[in-house]
Amino acid sequence: MDEAVVRGLFARWRDACVVALGDAREEIDALNVFPVPDADTGTNVYLTMDAAARAADAVDAPAAPLPLVIRAFIDGALRGARGNSGVIVSQLLRACVPVLAGGAAITQDARDPAWSPRLATAFDVAARAAWDAVGDPVEGTILSVARAAAEGAGSVPAGAPPGDVLRAATKAAEEALEHTPDQLEQLRRAGVVDAGGRALTVLLDTTEEVLTGRRRTRAPMRSRPAIPIPLTDHELRPDGPSYEVMYLLDADVDAVTELRTVLAPLGDSLVVVGGDRLWNVHIHVDDVGAAIEAGIAAGRPHRVVVTHFAEQVAAAKPAPKGRVVLATAAGPGLAQLFTEAGAMVVTPSDGRRCSTADLLAALLTSDADEVVLLPNEPHVLAAAEAAAQQARRRGFRVAVIPSRAQVQGLAALAVHEPGRGFDDDVVQMTAAAGHTRHGAVTVATEAAGTSADPGRPGDVLGVVDGEVQLVGSDVMTVAEQVLDRLLRGGGELVTVVTGHAAPTGAGPRLEAAVTSGYPDVDVLVHEGGQAGYPVLLAVE
Repeated sequence: MDEAVVRGLFARWRDACVVALGDAREEIDALNVFPVPDADTGTNVYLTMDAAARAADAVDAPAAPLPLVIRAFIDGALRGARGNSGVIVSQLLRACVPVLAGGAAITQDARDPAWSPRLATAFDVAARAAWDAVGDPVEGTILSVARAAAEGAGSVPAGAPPGDVLRAATKAAEEALEHTPDQLEQLRRAGVVDAGGRALTVLLDTTEEVLTGRRRTRAPMRSRPAIPIPLTDHELRPDGPSYEVMYLLDADVDAVTELRTVLAPLGDSLVVVGGDRLWNVHIHVDDVGAAIEAGIAAGRPHRVVVTHFAEQVAAAKPAPKGRVVLATAAGPGLAQLFTEAGAMVVTPSDGRRCSTADLLAALLTSDADEVVLLPNEPHVLAAAEAAAQQARRRGFRVAVIPSRAQVQGLAALAVHEPGRGFDDDVVQMTAAAGHTRHGAVTVATEAAGTSADPGRPGDVLGVVDGEVQLVGSDVMTVAEQVLDRLLRGGGELVTVVTGHAAPTGAGPRLEAAVTSGYPDVDVLVHEGGQAGYPVLLAVE
C-alpha cells in the first residue's frame, strides 16, 4: 500500500474517532459513576483523542515522514490525556499504534490476511500495557473491555482477513461491556455499564468502520438506561479521596518505578503512563501536597491540575454581566457578518478549526455570565459541547445551538434578542437554525460523491443538508441544482454566501436564478471569503 494512502487512512481514522466520541460524549458522561460519579468520562476521552489528532495534524504534511506523524499523535494523546479513562486510552493508543505502524506494516495492505497477526498482537500489547499502567486494576472497567477485545482478536483463525479480527475484537468488547455491571457493584446499583468501557467500544466501532467500510448498527445495551439514576458526589464511595491530581512528569523510568511505590498508599485510581522520559501521572488522593511532592522527588512535574470532587470551592462570581454569543466563522466575510449581527467570533489557535480550548478561552474572557455557542460546523459541535460543560462547572450559564453550517448560524443570529429571557432566546435561535435548510458547493480532492456516483478528484459536489447529493463539472450549474432542491420544500428567503474560489459574478447569477424561478422568494447575497466551499446556500 502506498505510504500516501496509509497517511490518508490514518488521518481519516483519527478524525472519525474524534467525531464519533464527540457524538457519544453526553451518553458516556451520563454513564459515569466509577471511580467517582463526576459525569466527565465521555468529555475526558473525547478531549484526549482530540488532542492526539490535533498534534498529528500539526505536523502532517506531504514532506513529513509518516513515523513523525504517528509519534506526534501518541505524544499528543499523552500530553492531552484527561481523567482516569483518558489516561488509560492514551496508554492503549501509545501501545498499539506503533505496533500497527511499525516496519513493513506502514506500506502493507490492511486487507491482506498477512496483516491480521500484527493486528491481533496490537490488541494484546495495548491491553497488557493498560493493565500494567494502573496501580490497582479493577474488573468491570475499561481494562476488562480492552482485555476482552484482545482475546476476541486472538481467537480468529490464522489466515482470516483483518476485517474478521476487528469484528471479533469489537464484538467481544461489546459483550464484555454488557457484563461490567455484574463485575462492579457501583455499576450494578446505578443500572449502567462502565463509561470508560463504552468509550473504548466507540473507538473500536469507528476503527472497524474506517478500515472495512462497513457501518454497523449497534444494538442497544440490554436493560441499561441511557441516563443513570442521579447520584450525588461520593454517594457510592463516601470515604473515597476528595481530590484528583494529574501532572506531566519528566523523569527516568527507574524514578517512575519508585514513584508508583510512593503514590500507591496515598490514594486510589493510580495510573502512570508514558515513556522516553515523559509520563502522565493520575491519582485520587486526600493529601494533594504529598502527591505533588512525590513527583518532585522523581523528576520535574509540570502542568499540574488538581480537581476537588466535592462541591468546588471558587471565588464568588460578580453580578451578571449580560449575554454573549460566540460563533465560529469559515472566512473573513462570514466573520464580519457574525460580528455585525452581534456575535463574538472565535478564531482557532491552530488556524484550522476551533477546539474546546479555543471556545473555553473565548468564553472565560467574554465578560458575560450567559453564553450561547454557535459551532457552525459538524466537527466543532462536539468541541462546543465539551467547552459548555466545563464552563457550567465554573458557574456560567451556557447553551449550544446545534448549528452544523455557517448559514444556520446566521439564521440563529437573525432572531437573537439579548433582552429576552435566556431560555426563550435559546429556543428561538435553535428553532431558526433547525428550520434553515442548507446546501453547499465544493470541489472533490479525492474520490467522493453520491452512493450512485463515487466521483473523482476535481468533480464539483453539491451538498444538501450535509449530504453529497449531486456530482457535476461546473460550479454554477451544481449550485443552481442545489438551490432547486432546497426550494422544492418551499421557502421565503434564500441566503447566498460566496467563497474566495467562487466564479466571477456567482452571487448575482444565483440571485437572478432564484428571482426568475421563484419570484416570491427574497434573496440576500454575501461575500463570505470561506475556503473549500465556493458557494454556501440557505433557505428559510
